[in-house]
Amino acid sequence: MTVFKRLRITAGALAFACLASAAMAEDLRIATEGAYPPFNYVEPSGEIKGFDVEIANALCKKLNANCTIVAQDWDGIIPGLLAKKYDLIVASMFITEERKKQIAFSDPYYASAMTLVAPKGAGLTDLTDKGLSGKTIGAQAGATQADYLQATFPSADIRLYPNQDEVNLDLASGRLDLEVGDMVPMAEWLHNTADGACCEMVGEPIRDPAFVGEGVGIGLRKEDDTLRQRINAALKEMREDGTYQAINDKYFDIDIYTLK
Repeated sequence: MTVFKRLRITAGALAFACLASAAMAEDLRIATEGAYPPFNYVEPSGEIKGFDVEIANALCKKLNANCTIVAQDWDGIIPGLLAKKYDLIVASMFITEERKKQIAFSDPYYASAMTLVAPKGAGLTDLTDKGLSGKTIGAQAGATQADYLQATFPSADIRLYPNQDEVNLDLASGRLDLEVGDMVPMAEWLHNTADGACCEMVGEPIRDPAFVGEGVGIGLRKEDDTLRQRINAALKEMREDGTYQAINDKYFDIDIYTLK
């Protein structure tokens, strides 16, 4: 056999291997909210971006998967997964016992904590139900922030909103006395937006596992346990090879995997 023929055979074999590999790549649909910057948001062009989206895309590379990212309103995000509209939820979802009754989760891909936010100079020091009785407090409906608000401040005037942006807008506009939100996006809003300059965090970080769970995880159907194990292995590899840190550093000044 001539060298030329050997080269032709080798090239053909490589091409076949590449085609076979592409054929073996699985198709996955991934849902995110698209209304929770900097974790997930929709650009004016319609493109979905953010930390969650980049984590999802990096994960898909590790899994050798062809992924499609779709935006889904928060209230319908778990029902959509159970109805098989998509295969995974990568949307900054707290891993809670209540949610684990419906779906499975990956290992956490970042740490969780909530915080109270008030207008600067509001003088809110008694952050008990009695101290906040009659105050107007907002949170995102269907989220663990709303559960915390309703359980902790039943004497307050509670207002729930479709998404976090609307909560923030009403706080900045003076229509709320206080809000509860996830610590990392609240810090980003306070320090890096014009509207956020109105306000500040008050009180201690909220770390009660009944509300913030075990961290933030990727949601999937309970029957997809093999996929869950592969996701956990890929997340571990992303932490070890620097992929995760590179994405983290594009968005945050701290390591949100540990909140340090």
